[in-house]
Amino acid sequence: MKARGAKAAPAGAGAAPSVAEQLGLQPGQSLALLQELHILTREGRINQDSRRKLKQVTHLVQFITPILHELAQDGHAPLLADHGAGKSYLGFILYDLFFKALGRGEIHGIEWRAELVQRSQQLAQQLGFARMHFWSMAVADAAQQAGMPARFDVVTALHACDTATDDAIAFGMQKRARAMVLVPCCQAELAAGLRQNKALQLARTPLAELWRHPLHTRELGSHLTNVLRCLYLEASGYQVTVTELVGWEHSMKNELIIARYTGQKKRSAQERLLAILDEFGLRATLGPRFGVLPAPAEEPAQA
Repeated sequence: MKARGAKAAPAGAGAAPSVAEQLGLQPGQSLALLQELHILTREGRINQDSRRKLKQVTHLVQFITPILHELAQDGHAPLLADHGAGKSYLGFILYDLFFKALGRGEIHGIEWRAELVQRSQQLAQQLGFARMHFWSMAVADAAQQAGMPARFDVVTALHACDTATDDAIAFGMQKRARAMVLVPCCQAELAAGLRQNKALQLARTPLAELWRHPLHTRELGSHLTNVLRCLYLEASGYQVTVTELVGWEHSMKNELIIARYTGQKKRSAQERLLAILDEFGLRATLGPRFGVLPAPAEEPAQA
């Protein structure tokens, strides 16, 4: 018997949250797509690894879609290149949440593993995502590929390993991208350069203590790589923002670099880029990657 004065419970009170609510999905986001991507099981369940992956992709989508909305405001059909696409989680979810409703624009996924490209092509055809295209090639080769659009509006790279992020940046510059959204991963090239010069640098400067131990070499190499990338983007006319993608408990590769083209090339960024390369003895090995010429050879002393 209900107590006098007690209020009736609202309809649906106490009901278990839906799968979409549990996962924090956006309105209209397709559960069927997440099942096809094997993020969700057929029963709507998700394991911890897939939950982390979905969280990373969802957060990245939230950074990318405002840029795409800006581009689409004037009737423009945005072109997006997704480098190191893997299973194309990012591309499919972006298409589902933005491009499908927009009715124009294209996504081009670039991935060197042919079996993943074939699987993505089949899934796009199955879902009717006609404006998704996939290329089986290394990121470094994409800019020269015949049939690739001459210009892209947005370039993304989620955990493109080691120098693939630099290749994505070079692609974006060549294709005159208006924005780049990058989450770098596994930066090993610069750390190798630091190891080569370690003994000389230890004798030359106390700053070399920053990378005397192997673990510090790896960590400093990763940090310096991203610092140099940001300076290079600023020197090339991009305004750069650096932030976290998600909480560190979800991924250790968590640095998000967003670059928006303004055309204002910062001379100070170019000067500091060069100074850092020289300070760490990296101009010869990394200079060409960032548009820096080798230092001129010293002339022999006159007798």
